[in-house]
Amino acid sequence: QVQLVESGGGLVQAGDSLRLSCTASGGTFANYAMGWFRQAPGKEREFVTAIFWDGGVTNYANSVKGRFTISRENAKNTVYLQMNSLKAEDTAVYYCAARARGKINYDYWGQGTQVTVSS
Repeated sequence: QVQLVESGGGLVQAGDSLRLSCTASGGTFANYAMGWFRQAPGKEREFVTAIFWDGGVTNYANSVKGRFTISRENAKNTVYLQMNSLKAEDTAVYYCAARARGKINYDYWGQGTQVTVSS
């Protein structure tokens, strides 16, 4: 069983930056692809970005491409989300999730961290 804990959320102004962290325990971190998702009030949860096991492949939602960067440090069991040029529409609860090799779905989720961007 993998446990995920996010941190780094907060209240910022439009144009500011934030870095979210997600630390995993209870599994072999390098065996999991990691993703970030977000859910804004009244909206469905949406994919933000993901990174494969060795960090070699990443993909991004079009809405964050060029502004957000995902990275991971397997030695620290941690995945990061660097968010630059934040916009009011980035306001959401951000969740990290883990997907085991060979699996399609993300099986493990963190509790989420709130990001609020004031305009």
